[in-house]
Amino acid sequence: MKILALDTATENCSAALWMDGHVLHRELEAERGHAELILSMIDELLRESATQLSQLQAIAFGRGPGSFTGVRLAASVTQGLAFGAGVPVVPVSDLRAVAQRVMSSAHNVLVCNDARMHEVYWGCFVRGADGLMLPVTDERVSKPAEVRVPPEWANTPVAGVGRGFAAYPMLADQLAHIQSAYIEPGLLPRAHEVAVLAVADVQAGRLKPAAEAVPVYIRDDVARPKPP
Repeated sequence: MKILALDTATENCSAALWMDGHVLHRELEAERGHAELILSMIDELLRESATQLSQLQAIAFGRGPGSFTGVRLAASVTQGLAFGAGVPVVPVSDLRAVAQRVMSSAHNVLVCNDARMHEVYWGCFVRGADGLMLPVTDERVSKPAEVRVPPEWANTPVAGVGRGFAAYPMLADQLAHIQSAYIEPGLLPRAHEVAVLAVADVQAGRLKPAAEAVPVYIRDDVARPKPP
């Protein structure tokens, strides 16, 4: 089974190709130029693996939340490639992809990504029996002071991860009541974890047609055009 994955929701632009458990990947942090970067990364991975788009079982993408331009880019590139190759798509939460990065060292994870405008995108995740992070709260956007973890986490180790912790150090206060908490403020979503998370969906047949490769903004009041 082969799954192509891409993510451009943040400054970290990345692509990955999952092939029966082996993952090839490319990534680069850049302030701009993601459109050119992601296409060249995809071309490199396909050439290196001698893979045609039509041989893929699915194309997975980071569907957000993230920068509006970034999540639109990932969705549009995925849609174009999937239409052309006749393969289905798998949308993957960018918050969940960040949580998956610490799967081996944390069971309970609070992910906070910088949403700009003095806000963070955030969600809480737990490691499932299959090693995949699962959401236990809805994904939200809010002021850092409004971030909360489930009350039952008070006496269990919790990891706080994501660039939101770097942008808003006061987020650490939301974990101050937890006895065993640690912070990893440097993590961004990557296509590597997007690919890993997509595998179970592909195996279970939870696939979407190319037309449903759409972004998830969360901050709808900003994404929606203002009435005249």
